[in-house]
Amino acid sequence: MRRALSVASSFPEDVPVGAVVFDSSGTELAAAGNEREATGDPTAHAEILALRRAASRTGSWRLEDCTLVVTLEPCTMCAGALVLARIGTLVFGAWEPKTGAAGSLWDVVRDRRLNHRPEVYSGVLEAECADLMRGFFRR
Repeated sequence: MRRALSVASSFPEDVPVGAVVFDSSGTELAAAGNEREATGDPTAHAEILALRRAASRTGSWRLEDCTLVVTLEPCTMCAGALVLARIGTLVFGAWEPKTGAAGSLWDVVRDRRLNHRPEVYSGVLEAECADLMRGFFRR
């Protein structure tokens, strides 16, 4: 999570969300921050970009043995993407009560109707992740 926080802090023009994908041995495959403002792409969320980069690096869209670590609870789009990518484990920091889709507003990642459900660990370094968000929106 500390790596994801570092990534989130390096994109000052966008909402500070950092996402990192690790393989089963703990090697970092990809990292990304939000790039919506920089690219004008509404889908350029940190999680989506990190998943794309990890898939490109591994040569497969199936990331079953991988862990996605992200500073903020994924939205519906990102939760759907990580389910489709077959991410094995999701770790997130701060809860997002307005758009969260891993237990707050929705629970896409645990929906029994879907064919894949990652293991989920929430609230990791929650206070630090939430402070980063609060600081951004205060500015």
